[in-house]
Amino acid sequence: MVWTWKKEEHLDLILVPLGFFIMCTYHLFLLHRYLKHPEFTAIGYENNNKNAWVNKVLLVEPKDRGFALAVLNGQLSASTSLSSISLVLCSLIGAVLGNSSNNYLTGRFIFGDTSQYTSAIKYMMILSFFLLAFACFVQTTRHFVHASFVISMPAGDVPVECIQKAVIRGGNFWAVGLRALYFATVLLLWIFGPIPMFVGAVATVTILHFLDVNKEPMIRYGSSKSGNGGGLLKRIEEEVSSVVAGFEHNGRT
Repeated sequence: MVWTWKKEEHLDLILVPLGFFIMCTYHLFLLHRYLKHPEFTAIGYENNNKNAWVNKVLLVEPKDRGFALAVLNGQLSASTSLSSISLVLCSLIGAVLGNSSNNYLTGRFIFGDTSQYTSAIKYMMILSFFLLAFACFVQTTRHFVHASFVISMPAGDVPVECIQKAVIRGGNFWAVGLRALYFATVLLLWIFGPIPMFVGAVATVTILHFLDVNKEPMIRYGSSKSGNGGGLLKRIEEEVSSVVAGFEHNGRT
């Protein structure tokens, strides 16, 4: 039996796995670099700033932390919007997949495999990454809501590590959700053929490489060893001042 080369049909077997391999390899390299040398990645640089932000926020009295809640609410709004968009796109893809027989995109202008089996694989992969993005953005919302509750806790000695962990985890889920959207966007190009998908994968990796590299030195912030130590010291100072003022008043009388 002689294997015959069909240019259009077998182009998907070469370019699509190659483009997917390029994106997966880049993100594995980025993960390794983030775990070993976070100072050279934009994610590690941002996490360092987030840790310092939590430290400085806890130096403020709980009643004056409205600005911190506003920052977290902005992140919550963004993650909620993206999760809703991902869910809507999942519903649309599911509807298209259920009515794939009337798919007008698989016409003769697409240079690649246009069989129903390949089309089903396309939509299933796109649907999987949109579902992954939705799950990550939901977890982002969960962690930032938890951070908002802890930051707004009145008259509590909040461990700084507790809030830092919630903020960092929320940011990490946010980053993974965005990466899932990048994968889904590249796979959407596969609907128009393997060549646009491969070109999109190479272009995405090239752009992300410049965005993910950090060339700025890590900012060394002063750290507080207790959660709300600055606020506690301020209260002690106010109490001591009031006691001293009371003694002076009694001495004069």
